[in-house]
Amino acid sequence: MRLFAAVLPPEDVIGALADEVDALRALDGADGLRWTERSGWHFTLAFYGEVDEDTVPELTARLGKAAARTEPFLLALSGGGQFGRGRALWTGASGDLRTMRLLAERSEAAGRKAGVDMEEHRRYTAHLTVARSRDAVDVRPYLAALEEFRSRTWTVAELVLVRSHLPRSGVPGEQPRYEAVARRALGAAG
Repeated sequence: MRLFAAVLPPEDVIGALADEVDALRALDGADGLRWTERSGWHFTLAFYGEVDEDTVPELTARLGKAAARTEPFLLALSGGGQFGRGRALWTGASGDLRTMRLLAERSEAAGRKAGVDMEEHRRYTAHLTVARSRDAVDVRPYLAALEEFRSRTWTVAELVLVRSHLPRSGVPGEQPRYEAVARRALGAAG
């Protein structure tokens, strides 16, 4: 199973982002980007890649411990950024990013302790990808539009283990499907 740990924004926050993305898609050149679907909007905390089904219970248990040791925290979608000269356009986050970073580190450690072969550690950057491109794209107009974007603040109260089903049809523009495998409450709520 292809798995990752994530924070999922609430539906009304996703709706606010959808309105913002609709405005971005109206900008010149937007058809040169592949826009992600709202069903896939999430903050990845740790990417595990292909995980053997026998490892999932151990990973889930370790994520439960990581969640229990992390108190709920406040977060909002905020601003925007890019990776790879426009190959990924994203909205960021504001709020208790220190706790979010800690949860990401704990999620990564949970994978390692469960025996998942993890990629090299990189400093966590909270981002939710809204568009991608195979080629470098000038995303300055999109970044300027995202600069003022802010969603309402919500309390992150759970860590979600998500399975991604990659497209298999070969149909251009087909998106991955995401399925919550496990949800673990943060802090005392757990």
